[in-house]
Amino acid sequence: MEKEENNTEELNNSTEDQLDKSSKISEEEKILSPEEKIIDLEDKIARTLAEMENQRRRFEKEKEDAFEYGGFNFAKEVLNLIDNLERSKISLENDQELKDKNLLKKVSEHLDIIYQDTISIFKKNNIEPIESINKKMDPNLHQAMMEIEDDNKEPGTIVKEIQKGFTMKKRLLRPSLVGVSKKKSKNQDKSKDI
Repeated sequence: MEKEENNTEELNNSTEDQLDKSSKISEEEKILSPEEKIIDLEDKIARTLAEMENQRRRFEKEKEDAFEYGGFNFAKEVLNLIDNLERSKISLENDQELKDKNLLKKVSEHLDIIYQDTISIFKKNNIEPIESINKKMDPNLHQAMMEIEDDNKEPGTIVKEIQKGFTMKKRLLRPSLVGVSKKKSKNQDKSKDI
C-alpha cells in the first residue's frame, strides 16, 4: 500500500513539474506577439538559406579541387621516376669502366630522351619544375639543405640544386632541395692572415 502511495505521489510530482515547464513555455510564447514570431521565423529561414548556400559553395569548391588536383598524389609519386633517371645517368657517367665507351654515350642519350619525354608529359599536365639556380631562396618553394661559402654571390642565393622541385598548377608538389650561398666568416679570413 505504501508503495502505491509513493508511486502516486511521484506521479503527481512529475506531472506538476511538466505542467510548470509547459506553462513557462506557453508564457514565453504568449509574450511574443504574432509580428515578433513572424520576424523570428523569417530570421531563422534566412539563416538556414544562408547556411545551405554556403554549404553548396563549399561542395562546389571541393568538387573543383578534386577535379583539378585529383592526380596530385600520383604526380608526387611519379617524381621518383625523374629522380631515379637522373641518378642512373650520373652513376653511369661516374663508372670508370664505362667512361670512354660508346655504350655509355648511347645509354646516356636514351636516358636523356626518356627524361625529356617525362618532363614533356609533366608540362602537358601543368606540372612544372621549379627554377632554382642563381635565384633568391624562397622558403615557399625551396628547402635549404646546406650553406656554401661564396663571396661572389649575394647571401641567400641558390648555388646548388640537390633535388629538383615541382609545382602542379601553381601548387607545390615538392620543394627543391638546395644549397645557398653565404659570405665567408670573418674568423676564417683572420686565421688566414695570421
